[in-house]
Amino acid sequence: MLDAGFASLQFAPFALGDMVRSAQGSAFGAFGLDPVEAAHRVVVSGAFWQLRDYGPEHAASASLIVAAPIKRPYIWDLAPSISPIRYCSAQGQRMFLLEWLPATDHSGHNGLAEYTDAISACAKQVSRQSGVLPLLLGHSLGGTLAALFAARVPEAIRGLVLLSSPLCFAPATSRFRDALVRLVPSSLSETAPCPGSLLSHVSALAAPETFVWSRLMDAVLSMGDRHALDIHARVERWALDEVPLSGKLMCQIVDWLYREDRFCRGTLRIGDASVKPSDVRAPTLAVVNTRDDIAPLASVEPFVAALPEGKGRIIAYPGEVGVGLQHLGVLVGREAQAQLWPQIVAFARETLVSNAADQNLPRKADAAVA
Repeated sequence: MLDAGFASLQFAPFALGDMVRSAQGSAFGAFGLDPVEAAHRVVVSGAFWQLRDYGPEHAASASLIVAAPIKRPYIWDLAPSISPIRYCSAQGQRMFLLEWLPATDHSGHNGLAEYTDAISACAKQVSRQSGVLPLLLGHSLGGTLAALFAARVPEAIRGLVLLSSPLCFAPATSRFRDALVRLVPSSLSETAPCPGSLLSHVSALAAPETFVWSRLMDAVLSMGDRHALDIHARVERWALDEVPLSGKLMCQIVDWLYREDRFCRGTLRIGDASVKPSDVRAPTLAVVNTRDDIAPLASVEPFVAALPEGKGRIIAYPGEVGVGLQHLGVLVGREAQAQLWPQIVAFARETLVSNAADQNLPRKADAAVA
């Protein structure tokens, strides 16, 4: 209790920062930049998560998005013209999204075991509702969590898509990784929620060229393109939408993954299970933005190389102007939607057919992929 109280005092300025940044975001909203999300319903929930169903209900294929635990998940549905959720739905995919609720003093003591348990509960629900194993997608730390789950419960999914997701954290993998390890103390409290503003502050210190200077340059380069400038402004509004993160999860991500690289070294245990990249059996597609220092090729390539033969491949995406943060380009970029997402949908269809063949199931997916 004393430790929790001390941690709350430590985090108090950043908790206030969350409120200030939220107010700034609301000011952006006054200019028409609030999210306009696609219709969905919550079909099941837990203490710190809920599962959204976007439909369409009669689709032959189902995909489950694991949102990143940092900020709000509407980055997947930023605007009607730039929305992986709407695009995939229009291509016949039934879309589900696992949303992490803001951590509180009562629900903020969950770590990797609890988060992957939540993914398991959602994957089972998706399978029950759709009649097929889901394709699992994740961006950034959402992809990291998705990969950990795919290694822990490999039989629960038919495929895995990792978008700008850091997976391997050996020293010198990226400047962001090395700076983050130096900046974040190993004594960070697990007992209190970690304010989102603290994570934003640390990230800016660890990689100012990514989180500060390149964003300013992107704004300048977007000035002559109204659509690009609109997307950039919407990203800035989203970036102000801070939510607190579980202190326990934050500590385990920093210490077990970033600092000790347990997953790629094969020494990570989640609950009673040992998990490592070679435990992933589902076909895996990893997308790497070549201009992103948060999840560079060096943090993805060793993971894909450790997968069973023929199970993994990497697509290089060159980034683009008008995305605010290059780390978000795979989700909000116009070129990404035009060139990259058709490949992801094709991969989703391939995994549906191959999974049906593996299980000797009737190929009801044929109509969807014809």
